[in-house]
Amino acid sequence: MGLQSTLRAISDPTRRTILNLLKKRSLPAGEIAAHFDMSLPAVSKHLSILKDAELIRDRREGKFIYYELNATVLEEALIWIKDLKGE
Repeated sequence: MGLQSTLRAISDPTRRTILNLLKKRSLPAGEIAAHFDMSLPAVSKHLSILKDAELIRDRREGKFIYYELNATVLEEALIWIKDLKGE
């Protein structure tokens, strides 16, 4: 997708919190939503934005969809930032 969509996706504090939750383990949407005071559709929108930016992946297990962090995209952004800083 690109650096622009990555930066736009992580600009929102709710999405950053979701990424922090997923760095520990994969979680279903309902368990992610339990950490927020918002509707499941609102959390789903945040998950969709993160997925479109390829920051997370999903996989189906039975009737549940589990979300997991895709650290590769974050690593690419960090490389760009370090290069920008001249490191």
